[in-house]
Amino acid sequence: MSNRFLLTTLVLLGTLCAHSATIIRNSAPADTSQWIMFHTTLNITGNPTTNVLRIAADAKYWLWVNGEIEVREGALKRGPNPSDTYIDNLSLKHLRKGSNDITVMVWYWGRPGFSHRPSGCPGLFFDLNVDGTAYGSDASWLTTIHPSFFTPEGERPNFRLSESNIGFDARKQLSTDYSTWQHAVEVSPTDADWNNFISRPIPMWKDYGLKNYTTVERDGNRLVCSLPYNAQVTPYIRLKANAGTEIDIRTDNYFCGGTPNVCALYITRDGEQEYESPGWLNGHKVIYTIPSDAEVLEVKYRETGYDCDFAGSFVCDDNELNALWTKSQRTLYVTMRDNYMDCPDRERAQWIGDVTNELVETFYSLSPSATLLTAKCIREFADWQRADSVLFAPTPESNWNKELPMQSLAMVGLGTWNYYLGSADTITLRHVFPAFKRYMHKWQFTPDGTAIYRKGAWDWGDWGYNQDMQAMCQLWVAITFDYYARQCHILGETDEWIWATVTGSKLRSAAHSLLWDGNAFRHPQYTGNTDDRTQALAILAGIASPQEIETILPILNNTRFASPYMERYVLEAMCRAGYTSHAMTRLKERYQPMADSAYTTLWEIFDLNDMSGNGGNWSINHAWSGAPLIILSQFIAGITPLEPGFTAVKIAPQPCHLKAINATLPTAWGNVTINLDLNECTMQVNTAVPATIVAPTGFLLNDKHHALQVNAGKHKFKLRHNQ
Repeated sequence: MSNRFLLTTLVLLGTLCAHSATIIRNSAPADTSQWIMFHTTLNITGNPTTNVLRIAADAKYWLWVNGEIEVREGALKRGPNPSDTYIDNLSLKHLRKGSNDITVMVWYWGRPGFSHRPSGCPGLFFDLNVDGTAYGSDASWLTTIHPSFFTPEGERPNFRLSESNIGFDARKQLSTDYSTWQHAVEVSPTDADWNNFISRPIPMWKDYGLKNYTTVERDGNRLVCSLPYNAQVTPYIRLKANAGTEIDIRTDNYFCGGTPNVCALYITRDGEQEYESPGWLNGHKVIYTIPSDAEVLEVKYRETGYDCDFAGSFVCDDNELNALWTKSQRTLYVTMRDNYMDCPDRERAQWIGDVTNELVETFYSLSPSATLLTAKCIREFADWQRADSVLFAPTPESNWNKELPMQSLAMVGLGTWNYYLGSADTITLRHVFPAFKRYMHKWQFTPDGTAIYRKGAWDWGDWGYNQDMQAMCQLWVAITFDYYARQCHILGETDEWIWATVTGSKLRSAAHSLLWDGNAFRHPQYTGNTDDRTQALAILAGIASPQEIETILPILNNTRFASPYMERYVLEAMCRAGYTSHAMTRLKERYQPMADSAYTTLWEIFDLNDMSGNGGNWSINHAWSGAPLIILSQFIAGITPLEPGFTAVKIAPQPCHLKAINATLPTAWGNVTINLDLNECTMQVNTAVPATIVAPTGFLLNDKHHALQVNAGKHKFKLRHNQ
């Protein structure tokens, strides 16, 4: 799939830029949640199997060829930058020689939101090349407004979402008498505000097909239908009813986060009928509210999502940890689609701090095609940079451009470096470097070298309590200068590397003098309880000495102020400092309610009953909570890259209380697996790349080796206690 996708993209970029198709639209004024139909007949004279289609819409499209569905929800949310538009590149499967019926349905959202910028032009661009002959969208196409779709009255989705609720009145049928349709209106890309087309950088969605619910229960006039896990689904129903019966369709996540999200409403025609709402919802349950005079014949759901495989794994002899790893993976997947999301219900927004956690989880749990979403995110983050050099998120956007400095710093430094380590993608590093350079030079320093505190538009460092914000800022800036300097070195930006290295070194020294009080790292102006996040960041910034780490270890063991977002850094700092067993104790304690929960996803905060802060608008599916996956794969299974792109790996398990670990890391070169059995004193490794194998703590490999270098292949080691 991924090789074909990349090859098609290259072909399109190289050969199809000169086609003469133009954007077409209906003459009706743009309106919120507008559904527009387009139709044409193409006479194909060449080989129909040799075809490439470039197609774009604002905001989504559905495509049928000769009555067969070709694309179910095409197009990506706008845009790659504040001006331009993504375009899909694909090959049609149902094209034939001779006459071909082409129908496209476009859903124009027309609402601003946290992950989409509407253009003001609800339209379609269609550019098909068949065996060297071009067929494009123009005024010969016919169009009409779909009469069945409407926006239901009453409660609307919250302002963060560009999508509207979908109403469908089956009594108002679409006419297939094309003589009643009007000719399309041509619009230039500039006048449409679509501007340049940027090839879709991620695959088309994976369609899992219509499936039966795991259970269907009657609750009065409601059918409560259980999904096997929290998923992105389009609900389906087949029923008999009189005309005018209203069927409300929503999920148990409709109010998750405390604000209205999205739902659907179907109004029946007379007789037997079926309907699948085209807009995806998410949750653990789909709830159909059905009046008693309707006879339900069948309910199903269609899961769609990012096209990748659940290729990574972690299984051990601790069921709580197994549950947390699996829930982390599921949470990550349900928060991936057009972009990474904080949550798939309340916002669907690409907060950049969230992505710094999500991108690491992606490497360990999903097949390599998933990393294309990370490259897309980092490029958008850079390409939406404000004129004053501020980097902000979520992007894309149309009603938010506020900087959260500590989130931006996390991605510019550590996040982007982790992406490079996992992907070896210097092309993306080079693309974003100018924007990152401008942002790094926006930071100013006092004569002694400390960073001048910047609140940004939202002075935010984490949820949770007792945030030593000024100390956290100093440390995030120090961490970012370190990883930014590494990026400069990789890119051969010598002058910038020298500046970043010198500035970062001076900052680390000055920050240590400012923050260390002999017992903990605290800003002198901070009056709250000592912050666990600050101690962790001091370790990750490299300013805490081994003796100081021993001093602050009780704080890390006993203080619980971090939310799941920053908990990742607390646990990682403890592991990197050599206190992995302490990190495991903390992880199990903090995450136990999530492990025990019936939910298949992890939560935005540790205590969903905590109604303070954020108005209690907490989500039950937040991938920034995936620290267990990172810690278990990276430190407990111990699989880390020795070379960028995982072309060589280190396998150094730290089992702590565990006796058995079986883990798989998917790479572009094949899988890396470890099977550790301390009861049998064996460790088996199957690696697709060269690896350095390090014995678990307290053991030797094959009686005498602490570490061994091996080539790709299967290897079995006998472990002996190192007494």
